[in-house]
Amino acid sequence: MFREMRRKNQILTDEENRQILEQGTSGVLALFGDEGYPYALPISYVYEDGRIFFHSAVTGHKIDAVKNCPKASFCVIAQDQVMPEEYTTYYKSVIAFGVVRIIEEEGEKRHAIERFARKYHPADTESGRTQIISKYWNNISMIELEVEHMTGKKAAGLMKT
Repeated sequence: MFREMRRKNQILTDEENRQILEQGTSGVLALFGDEGYPYALPISYVYEDGRIFFHSAVTGHKIDAVKNCPKASFCVIAQDQVMPEEYTTYYKSVIAFGVVRIIEEEGEKRHAIERFARKYHPADTESGRTQIISKYWNNISMIELEVEHMTGKKAAGLMKT
C-alpha cells in the first residue's frame, strides 16, 4: 500500500524516526483540502506511542478537512544544514502516514492537551496547566493521527560523518 523508499542506504531506523518525532516541536500536516487542493500547514505536535496529536480551533479549514477525509501525512525535518560547496543539504526527516480523527471523548482529549502542556511548558505546575486548559477547553479541538506507516531519510552526505 505504501511505496518503498528508493535509496535504502539512506533510510533511518524505526528508533531514529521515533527520536525525531519525540524531540521535534513542529512539522507540516498535509490534509485533503477544499475542492481537492492539498492543505498543508505548519503545526505544533506531540508524538506518543504511534500517535501524533495536534491542537486546533473547534471550527476552520483544518477541522473541515479532517471531517471530509481521514487520510493524512505529517512531515518533520530534524536537520537541514545547507552545504553550499556541495550544492546540497545535510538533512534528516520523517514522514508519517495515517488516519486522523477529532478526539471526542473528554478523557482522551484531556490526556492529549496535558501532553501538549507538558511538552511546551514543562516548568508549569499542575495547577497552572489545569487553569489554562480549563480556560480554553471549549475552544480547543484535539486531533489524533494514528500512524500506519512511517519512513525516515537522511542525506547521503551524513552517511560518511
